[in-house]
Amino acid sequence: MAVSTSMASFGQNQKPTPITYPKTAKGETVDVYFDTKVSDPYRWLEDDKSAETAAWVKEENKVTYDYLSQIPFRDALKARLEKLWNYEKISAPFKEGNFIYYYKNNGLQNQSVLYRKDAKGKEEVFLDPNTFSKLGTTSLGGVDFSKDGSKVAYSISEGGSDWRKVILMDVNTFKKLEDTLVDVKFSGVSWKGNEGFYYSSYDKPKGSELSAKTDQHKLYYHKLGTAQKDDKVIFGADQKRRYVGGSVTEDNHYLVITAANSTYGNELYIQDLTKPNSPIVTIVDNFNSDNNIIENEGEKLFIETDLNAPNKRIVSVGFSNPKPENWKDVIPETENVLTPTTGAGYFFANYMKDAVSIVKQYEYSGKLVREIQLPGLGTATGFGSKKEEKTLYYSFTNYITPGTIYSFEPKAGKSAVYAQPKVDFKSEDYVSTQVFYTSKDGTKVPMIITHKKGLKLDGNNPTILYGYGGFNISLTPSFGISNAVWMENGGIYAVANLRGGGEYGKKWHDAGTKMQKQNVFDDFIAAAEYLIAQNYTSPNYLAIRGGSNGGLLVGATMTQRPDLMKVALPAVGVMDMLRYHTFTSGAGWAFDYGTSADSKEMFEYLKSYSPVQNVKTGVQYPATLVTTGDHDDRVVPAHSFKFAAELQEKQTGTNPVLIRIDINAGHGAGKSLAATIQEICDIQAFTLFNMGFTTLSTVSNP
Repeated sequence: MAVSTSMASFGQNQKPTPITYPKTAKGETVDVYFDTKVSDPYRWLEDDKSAETAAWVKEENKVTYDYLSQIPFRDALKARLEKLWNYEKISAPFKEGNFIYYYKNNGLQNQSVLYRKDAKGKEEVFLDPNTFSKLGTTSLGGVDFSKDGSKVAYSISEGGSDWRKVILMDVNTFKKLEDTLVDVKFSGVSWKGNEGFYYSSYDKPKGSELSAKTDQHKLYYHKLGTAQKDDKVIFGADQKRRYVGGSVTEDNHYLVITAANSTYGNELYIQDLTKPNSPIVTIVDNFNSDNNIIENEGEKLFIETDLNAPNKRIVSVGFSNPKPENWKDVIPETENVLTPTTGAGYFFANYMKDAVSIVKQYEYSGKLVREIQLPGLGTATGFGSKKEEKTLYYSFTNYITPGTIYSFEPKAGKSAVYAQPKVDFKSEDYVSTQVFYTSKDGTKVPMIITHKKGLKLDGNNPTILYGYGGFNISLTPSFGISNAVWMENGGIYAVANLRGGGEYGKKWHDAGTKMQKQNVFDDFIAAAEYLIAQNYTSPNYLAIRGGSNGGLLVGATMTQRPDLMKVALPAVGVMDMLRYHTFTSGAGWAFDYGTSADSKEMFEYLKSYSPVQNVKTGVQYPATLVTTGDHDDRVVPAHSFKFAAELQEKQTGTNPVLIRIDINAGHGAGKSLAATIQEICDIQAFTLFNMGFTTLSTVSNP
């Protein structure tokens, strides 16, 4: 064990508890990038199959859980989280064949259960993921029905892995139809009639399936009654692409194929399924725009695209000559970002204005039917269904309103509450305010700040600042039990809509990519400075949090401005920017990041902010709780392992640096509710504890 120690921050009458970190061996690995040598002493932690890495994980977890167990209010916090989470949750219903299906969770079930009702209204369990594994670590992924609803293909994830198995079943007899398909990744299932379906996957990598590079995605067709080894490759054998998807139009007329090498920009292809051996027709032959066919009326195709429209538009074109030069606007681009859905024979254009939803209903001709009156300012999702449906469903939520499902009659334009959760949370006691602050280069950035009404702006409020800032992903308002408990205990929850996200379309996204990535960190730093300047909080009461690309955000921000916050909470973060593209599907993130192999300039830029390479000796970093899963095969845990090792070695002062590693867990999707609650409990307990609070009552009344 190492002699290096750290201490927890307590109240004035408490003595700090020293921490003895596990000794992390240092290797002598040195990489050379454009004549620059970069040491990588913890390279050995990248080997997820080694006994040494497993031993390190075990030792680090022991230290972390020993520390967390000393927090006096940890159990009370967990009990409150469980109590608040214990309410029935139900999804919008959907019709397949002769049944109505819906998901339901009675409150604290680890995984939601898929139920169904027949024509007489008799309810029964269809799929219960809680029975898939004893520990609740196997989750249900996609559930896709054949065109007549008589068969289902459902996928499962074991231990949170992105690698899936697909199981085929007769919906009437519950009988398994054939052998389980294995090694399916980043894929949906799309049926061609009732006799087979399309899916995508990679060849199984050599070495570790959790960390080895996967970069040639292929689209397969599986015919029922045949072996998986005989599945035909439809696309991707000759054209090497990292992401390939295939979907069949609702009328079973066309196969739509998308192909991409990065997380932005895709080729678009189509094949006529009504004619045997018909060719695959190219619609878009480059990666300069995002394009997707969302609907068709016979041979008329409707495409969602940002080609010459950074905020997106819907165009139409005939199948006989579908090239972009023949596209005609159906719903033109506006000043707000468009995300469309189709249902009941209409387009529903969901626009985002300053991260808040506005929804408009259109006919296929492009004629506006109405703007749908939403229950307030927040996020509306849904409105999708088959063409013949007469009733649609959508959900509405914001930071203080639990997600409520509404039914919607598209002919009359009437909404009604379908399912409203009974949560022990008084929304009327809280307030959510949007502000616009100025970033380093003068850019105005929106942020929504949520807290109890009557909060004193005295700088003493425990605050979590959350961000993401990447991959065209937008952070829109939504209710979460964890945030409700945080605010109930007197905390402020602030979400900044940073550049790199999709809140203002492609330009906003591009402004946070590659050589402009520092804009994202500057936006986050400016958000923290705003909260401090306006007396919402102060550096002693501020925590920053983010996951995945948001974990990178936290890692970069805390290494650039360690003085700005008391607590840092990076989750499943991309922490080694020089090597991220060498693991699993990481090379596909190059549109946002660039890679260290691109050029000397790109390498130097990445090195300038890469969290692993920017931990300095002699700096007091904030109290840090790194979180990851040992089976994360999207952002491999080695990122977090190496970052934690660097911090533990170089930390100066008394702030603790810990890493919490979930066992048999992945990037987050499918995690059991029990594991989720425990993780949230530990994160909030660690945060408040290191802000000096010793009981939950002292948080509300400091």
